[in-house]
Amino acid sequence: MKIMQTIFLVAITITITSTITTTSPTSPATTRPISRFLADQQPNPRAADHCNKDDEICYVLEGKNSTCCNNKCMDLSEDIHNCGACKKKCKFTNSCCDGGCVNLAYDKRHCGSCGNKCMPGGYCIYGLCNYA
Repeated sequence: MKIMQTIFLVAITITITSTITTTSPTSPATTRPISRFLADQQPNPRAADHCNKDDEICYVLEGKNSTCCNNKCMDLSEDIHNCGACKKKCKFTNSCCDGGCVNLAYDKRHCGSCGNKCMPGGYCIYGLCNYA
């Protein structure tokens, strides 16, 4: 009989404790656990810098060649989708060097890579200076 009273008392204590903890005003209304992605408080390093047409923010965040295009900070001297100006795309075979679309295979000022100049009087073929 004494054991039955003890078990009954423990069962009531557990029931009251669980009721108090689940109905406390500080607990959230839902019982679903918070996603680990939502609980993460660190900013996403790949998130776009929303400049909202303000070039000063881009200058501070990215550097002197950066400007605000499509609500993102872009480097107009290297981006093939915004080469020299917003929404100015280079052709498929061209690259963006110093804000201009150039063909790296045949341009004497950018032979093979941006800024690689051929010697005076030389020529650029297939991205190599004086190839013959």
